[in-house]
Amino acid sequence: MTTRVTPGASDADEEAAEGRIYNVAGQDWDQVFAAGDTERAENEQIVINMGPQHPSTHGVLRLILTLEGETVTEARASIGYLHTGIEKNMEYRTWTQGTTFVTRADYLMPLFNETAYCLSVERLLGIEDKVPERARIIRVLLLELNRIASHLGGIGPFGLELGATTIFLQGVRMRENVLDLFELITGLRMNHAFIRPGGVAQDMPPGGLEAIRDFLRKAPKWVHDLRRLIDANPVFIARTRGIAYLDLEACMALGVTGPMLRATGLPWDLRKSQPYLGYESYEFDTSTADTCDAYGRYQVRMTEIEQSLRIVSQCVDRLADRKQPNDPVMIADAKIGWPARLSLGPDGMGPSPEHIAHIMGQSMEALIHHFKLVTEGFRVPAGQAYVPIESAKGELGCHVVSDGGTRPYRAHLRDPSFHHMQSIAMMCEGGLLADVIPAIASIDPVIGGVDR
Repeated sequence: MTTRVTPGASDADEEAAEGRIYNVAGQDWDQVFAAGDTERAENEQIVINMGPQHPSTHGVLRLILTLEGETVTEARASIGYLHTGIEKNMEYRTWTQGTTFVTRADYLMPLFNETAYCLSVERLLGIEDKVPERARIIRVLLLELNRIASHLGGIGPFGLELGATTIFLQGVRMRENVLDLFELITGLRMNHAFIRPGGVAQDMPPGGLEAIRDFLRKAPKWVHDLRRLIDANPVFIARTRGIAYLDLEACMALGVTGPMLRATGLPWDLRKSQPYLGYESYEFDTSTADTCDAYGRYQVRMTEIEQSLRIVSQCVDRLADRKQPNDPVMIADAKIGWPARLSLGPDGMGPSPEHIAHIMGQSMEALIHHFKLVTEGFRVPAGQAYVPIESAKGELGCHVVSDGGTRPYRAHLRDPSFHHMQSIAMMCEGGLLADVIPAIASIDPVIGGVDR
């Protein structure tokens, strides 16, 4: 039925208009019931906008919901409010500078973006087997810490959106400790640009392994506390169990991966099925559930946090065993590897005099090469490559195309949140308006990755 809101509409206007005209002054329902037209009112549909400023949409996502009473009959997702032009901007930067852009796409898992991009560039360069082992271990360490932080960045707000402030505070407490580790290792809490083609920007800082070990001692209790708050909470269970149902067939049809797919019982994890960065050498289990609902997706993410802690512990042991005076973290090829092992000056704002003396004290040819490498970048053979990895939200891949120059001809991220947006209609239509909130939270989308 067509409805309109017209201030001060006359009887003649109502007769000329199609459908019913509602008066913005209110008291329309009194008139409806007085006329005995209750059956007509019950069948009317209302179209509302949820977002793009709504806090429960996990970013500037707009949902156009058609309601019959409290039941959602149609749900459409409208995106594009956070378009940043990241992929286009990368075409005007060197291959190494591209890491500063991809890290800002899905800003809750920046290190996954950097890794997918760098692995694709390394495949084009043909140097996948030349990346130092220490750099590969540091990459895995950072990825698993980022997986923990990303999951906590979804579970904490999930509880807050359902009215449980304590769940949010417990989740944020643990996540803040992970971000402190990022700041210690990379210098930044997010948007790191730390993983680069050929390796990583720096080795572990002094005291880095000890700080991670201290975190590993405290983390199991934090996870236990969070589970005690949520796992058997009757309110949380009532709001999530059987809600936002999405089975395996639907996931396969819509390209849904990650925890949402594993919540249907399929143990599909690229770290196991298509290993990269030496994941086949780490001991961990694939987390699954068989409920196909929001509660199962929460359970998968919590179990993955526990498994990520196992992997981080193994990384710390390997880094401690491998420590050698000249163990590199960047490829030895000077035509590709950016300078690593940089040392800051006493003001903490620039390179130390010793580092400047080292660069300036080399031959003139070496100095010129250093200048050209940093300003112009290295050349990548013409071709294209796509490397997928198992991010915190699902399959994240980067497709890069080179024309043989020092900049990407094209770079495109296959972001899981973008594909998972397709499932909103299937999970929400036929359910209640209140169930839209846990449905979105169970996707755990980040709109920065959707719009790019």
